[in-house]
Amino acid sequence: MKTGLHQHVGLRQDLRINPRLYQAMDLLYMPLLDLEQHLKQELLGNPFLEMIEPEEEVQATAAEQQNNKPEKEAKAEDGPDWENILLEDRTEHGVPSGSYSDAREYVEPVTVESKDLIDYLRDQTRMLDLNPRQQLLAEEFLGNIGEDGYLQADVEQILKGANQLLEEHEAESEQDLNVPPYTMSEIEEMLRIIQQLDPPGTGARNRECLVLQLENQKRTESLVYRLVKDAFDDLIAHRWSDLGKRFGLAPDEVQRAADELARLDPKPGLQYSAANDAYIIPDLIVEKIDDKYHVFLNDSGLPRLRISKTYQEIARDKKKYDSESKEFINQRLNSAHWMIQAIEQRRQTMLKVMNFIVDRQREFFEKGIDHLRPLTLREVADVISMHESTVSRVTNEKYVQTPRGLLPLKFFFSSGLSTTTGEDASARSIKSQIQKMVNDEPPKNPLTDQQIVEMFERKGVRIARRTVAKYRDQLGILPARMRKRL
Repeated sequence: MKTGLHQHVGLRQDLRINPRLYQAMDLLYMPLLDLEQHLKQELLGNPFLEMIEPEEEVQATAAEQQNNKPEKEAKAEDGPDWENILLEDRTEHGVPSGSYSDAREYVEPVTVESKDLIDYLRDQTRMLDLNPRQQLLAEEFLGNIGEDGYLQADVEQILKGANQLLEEHEAESEQDLNVPPYTMSEIEEMLRIIQQLDPPGTGARNRECLVLQLENQKRTESLVYRLVKDAFDDLIAHRWSDLGKRFGLAPDEVQRAADELARLDPKPGLQYSAANDAYIIPDLIVEKIDDKYHVFLNDSGLPRLRISKTYQEIARDKKKYDSESKEFINQRLNSAHWMIQAIEQRRQTMLKVMNFIVDRQREFFEKGIDHLRPLTLREVADVISMHESTVSRVTNEKYVQTPRGLLPLKFFFSSGLSTTTGEDASARSIKSQIQKMVNDEPPKNPLTDQQIVEMFERKGVRIARRTVAKYRDQLGILPARMRKRL
């Protein structure tokens, strides 16, 4: 085997994606608020870009007319030394340094303080007359309560965890404190204390949540309390006749008692969950004007990008700069032009997609969800001559304000079921019709899945019984046997 340097000539195919293409795909994916933040970051990183709010532009025009000063004179008097800034603010790879790069990393802090369930429970335990040993045990319990309010561990696990805490405290103190380990009686006593905290039902392990709420309401003598305590499995299975025989009651009386459970909160802790508020600003607006639907981009508040005239004038005189400065200028100027083009392409792509959706789903806008037609990403992609993945990015996390309400763009896409007329019916429309059928059914004789199938057949829609059952489960509708009223 010989060692050494060798040269070989060969051909091969490589797929390389331009970084700008990645950025263009990201721009399509961004919702309106994210895009606004992205453009502001681009402004900080590229001196050739200007981002002017429409109101500022009007004010600037009015101020220029009032002052009546030549543009160059105003720059000389009030403007900074752009030429020096341009030459000094560059790096080897054409990426701004100093304040520009620091600004890109800066995230404006937002002061938000909110208490979750555990904070709320901890405040209550501190108001109780607990000794340090009990307070430590209470903290162990709070650490095992989920955001729904339920206890996530059994008492044996909590006992083991609490004793490990005692051992760790003793090891940290480096003294033999002779602290006795927790006992099961202490665990059970603390569990009773935790379960008396607000909201009622906190610290429950299963059906205890309903029992604790009924006890808090002083209803331990009620029928519903007996049902939950002694016959919970039959209760949730809606076995009204069996329960009636067992307790010596009429089935309809048992059912009315069970209806009282709907007034209780099955997950009491969620009312204190630290869920963030989601603010949605529609990216598109659909309005009906003169019997015709028009699509508008909701970007009037989005600052417009343009090339800085000041930097353009500096860039034209390239004799002043060395090769490194020229490279930085060309790179940043090209990047600014490309960014403006990419934003415009994003706008046009979104308009094309939404206009096609409006044309395809006109009956939905006119008559409601029952007339929503099936639609796939591929259909839209074929019509607007774009790739399916591009349409997916355009519709992802985007919202449109329509005469039918604020809707995600994904709402308009669903699979279809065949009909006798040769046209397809949207799966989302089928779900809406199932919901309406169930809402209108007689309470004492609810519709079975097979009866729903037959009702669709009379409408000319072919649907299998298992499909009806699947859609019913997705809508959270119980089977006919459990919907029946006595």
